[in-house]
Amino acid sequence: MAVAVAVDVLVFVFTTTRHGRRPGTATSRARLRARLTAAHDETVLNSEDYLYFVDTALDGMIAIVTDLGDDLANRHPDLPGANSPYVIVTHCLGVMRYYAAQAVAGREVDRDRDAEFRAAGAVAGLVRQARQVRRQFATDIATLDPGAPPRLPVRGPANPTRRTQGGVLQHVYEELAQHLGQLQITRDVLRAPWARTR
Repeated sequence: MAVAVAVDVLVFVFTTTRHGRRPGTATSRARLRARLTAAHDETVLNSEDYLYFVDTALDGMIAIVTDLGDDLANRHPDLPGANSPYVIVTHCLGVMRYYAAQAVAGREVDRDRDAEFRAAGAVAGLVRQARQVRRQFATDIATLDPGAPPRLPVRGPANPTRRTQGGVLQHVYEELAQHLGQLQITRDVLRAPWARTR
């Protein structure tokens, strides 16, 4: 299955200011959407290529928590709102599981997002869980219809990342990429000689 270019995302970005829609954007949005769709065959990225990027982010996270070991992977930098590496990875697995199942496979998932931020445990178990989630994720996105609406409703604002199955998968990768960066910084903070943890 192919993953469509998130045309709606581009239209949203180019026709929105910080304070709302640009003036007279109904026509400009339609014109921009038509141009983007005509310029691209909405199959720029197939599922195999998409999974390469997902795997790159996920493998990077697994490498970090494995390298940190059980103790540091479960420590929080002593900063307001900071999460442990274990929590960050657990949250990302929750994102992958929930959005692929609900939006693409049409399988209801009972996600406890709050519990993701209380998670702790052995790194080996987390790595096993990551491998299982990745296998199921590939199975779930095999039924992808990029331009179609999500097969089941997904939580979150009604913006381009929730309107189509392709937009939802773009959101999944966005989450993985940004949290990989957060995890890299968290690792560096935890290992710093001046670090205070809890």
